[in-house]
Amino acid sequence: MAAAAAASLQATAAALHGAVSRSRSTAVSPVARNVRVSAAVRRAGSSRARARAGPVVARAAVAKDEAASSTSGGHEVLMFEALREAMIEEMTLDPTVCMIGEDVGDYGGSYKVSKGLSEMFGDLRVLDTPIAENSFTGMGVGAAMKGLRPVVEGMNMGFLLLAYNQISNNCGMLHYTSGGQFKIPIVIRGPGGVGRQLGAEHSQRLESYFQSIPGLQMVACSTPYNAKGLLKAAIRSENPVVLFEHVLLYNLKERIPDEDYVCCLEEAEMVRRGSQVTILTYSRMRYHVMQAVKTLVDKGYDPEVIDIRSLKPFDLHAIGSSVGKTHRVLIVEECMRTGGIGASLRSAIIDNFWDDLDAPPMCLSSQDVPTPYAATLEDATVVQPAQIVAAVQEICQ
Repeated sequence: MAAAAAASLQATAAALHGAVSRSRSTAVSPVARNVRVSAAVRRAGSSRARARAGPVVARAAVAKDEAASSTSGGHEVLMFEALREAMIEEMTLDPTVCMIGEDVGDYGGSYKVSKGLSEMFGDLRVLDTPIAENSFTGMGVGAAMKGLRPVVEGMNMGFLLLAYNQISNNCGMLHYTSGGQFKIPIVIRGPGGVGRQLGAEHSQRLESYFQSIPGLQMVACSTPYNAKGLLKAAIRSENPVVLFEHVLLYNLKERIPDEDYVCCLEEAEMVRRGSQVTILTYSRMRYHVMQAVKTLVDKGYDPEVIDIRSLKPFDLHAIGSSVGKTHRVLIVEECMRTGGIGASLRSAIIDNFWDDLDAPPMCLSSQDVPTPYAATLEDATVVQPAQIVAAVQEICQ
């Protein structure tokens, strides 16, 4: 049975690979017309020469690219459009990049990240699947083993619990358990987080589930700029990467550069510089924190805000530099309190920066309960700006 399954994966990967030559001739022209990727298209001939090992891009290059996002140039996109641009650019640059998932083809994905991609690249590079997360995630792992770079979309991150065996035992560990014979350059992405009355099953935060899997990288996007940059970097990485997208952030709008860029998968983002307390956050909670910061500044506080972005590994260099300056830490997350990202981050801060702390690190997390359907109860389970203001006032006393 195992041999048959392996043969089936190999045949599927071969079919996907064979589809590349048939779809390439129709891919580039629509891309150049519809999306600002002319700079990326000109680089197509050198795609094989891109650096694949280690950090995706040097820190200096990242700083330069991120500074460019604040200039007057570029174009405005919504976050789902930024993710779509990343897919189009990378599929144009590299014929081994493909997309797998439910409704990613003609329907364009549940949040339209893959809208129009099947017409551009063909229905084997943008492969619609049955409702079978364990199977198509396993197929993605097999395709990665055979040399492709699949992007597996979970229609909702909660559904990927059905693929947990593939993600943990195969996706994260096969490079090690094969003695380095196989690389698994796969990206697993999709919407998650507490939405607008989506119920407990559709409001999962899986960061805490996946953080203990060896060999797996995890990043969380929070803006159109870093959504595009992180997805492109994840596709180019030799490591399996899980990209967490928040269901409520897809319609955020931001101006991003026309030029090709990536964000480093291992780096945090400085959102606001300050001197009194370091607030560490990610994903949707970045915006709850910034709402709270407005109130805190009016009250005379000067908080420093860091979007950690890399959930595994943590950017301890950036975090340590900030803690060494402010000597106080507040972690704000939407993940569950028990066993969440905040618990791991607080432990890392205590282990590495104990001597720099003037107060115990505080952590605000979601309550350890299933997310209620009722809107008022749903809001009560996650951290709100008023709680952040109160926590900063307490920690700075």
